[in-house]
Amino acid sequence: MKITRIETIPVSVPLKKGLTAKTAHGEHATSLFVLVRVHTDAGIVGLGEASISALWSGETQAGTVAAIRDYISPLLVGQDPRNITAARRAMDFIIKLNPFTKAAVEMALWDIAGKAAGVPVYQLLGGKVRDKIRIKLVLWAFDIPTVRKMAELFLGWGVSCLKVKVGLDPESDIARVRAAREFAGPDMAMTIDANTGWTISQAKYCLRQLASTNLILAEQPIPAGDPVALAELRRDTPFPIMADESVFTLQDAWHLMNHRAADILSVYPGKHGGIAATGEIVAVAKAAGVRCAIGSNLELGVGTAAMLHVAAAFSEIDSDSFPADTIGPFYHEGDLLTKPLDLGPPYAKVPEGPGLGVELDEEQLKRWRVG
Repeated sequence: MKITRIETIPVSVPLKKGLTAKTAHGEHATSLFVLVRVHTDAGIVGLGEASISALWSGETQAGTVAAIRDYISPLLVGQDPRNITAARRAMDFIIKLNPFTKAAVEMALWDIAGKAAGVPVYQLLGGKVRDKIRIKLVLWAFDIPTVRKMAELFLGWGVSCLKVKVGLDPESDIARVRAAREFAGPDMAMTIDANTGWTISQAKYCLRQLASTNLILAEQPIPAGDPVALAELRRDTPFPIMADESVFTLQDAWHLMNHRAADILSVYPGKHGGIAATGEIVAVAKAAGVRCAIGSNLELGVGTAAMLHVAAAFSEIDSDSFPADTIGPFYHEGDLLTKPLDLGPPYAKVPEGPGLGVELDEEQLKRWRVG
């Protein structure tokens, strides 16, 4: 089997009214992503998704299209798509960084491999260790009345864990988390995510003030790039610390574990450059005795499907204790799939069809495609 063409499909999908995002990185109302179709001479087509964000990884829609067209396609066309390790090496050689772009191509190769073998991707990863993935839904960093409205909506859906966005202003952050705890009740699992927005002194102050809110973890309280500072904060705080922006690469994971800087690593294919790279980072965490959780960049249907296969296949990704962010389709006006994923809440299920187990909806593509 040979790759004949790599097709890029830029899309612009708005978030639903009342569910647009606001974090320490800014506001997000429309997702300018790129879907990928890898075509083969066997008639098998693999799907991938680059859930890119300039605020997150520095990648843009135009940049992703150009990187695939000008650098990645010339190397991979004519190659066997099932040689995923060779494809990863080729992409890493020809263009540095660009993890979400590479992940889109790589997940399409896994999709092809699964379809060719007639099995789901999770089977190629060693099989399922769980049949369902507990999820959480996100309360964005808006004013308390808006947060209350979102919390009421999500609780009505049956969610069993909420994540509250903080990192903008310590006092309003503290008020938002306390209000969310009041809305949700004392027994609802709850996390916070500062998205690098606090200084270390602000993080220490806020986490001490929130000690009574019974959080299961605090995600990325301070900026990335300083595992020593994150380790200092970990020793000071009453809550487990989860690293997200601090762990893009395998080397990032090693430095965090070497400094004992985090209790949990947030992992997912887009951020790490693909499914295989995510597995490698999970292995580093396993060696250090640290658990992992599935993070998110608010993926659409294809990217979310890839995350579900990863969540199902690795025992170290502890979604029961630290619920997953496989939630992007809840927030978008469309998922671009012919059949929606079963995301719960409170539990999502991994697709069971060959490959990623999803197909693109051509009508939705016409609606949301750019250009």
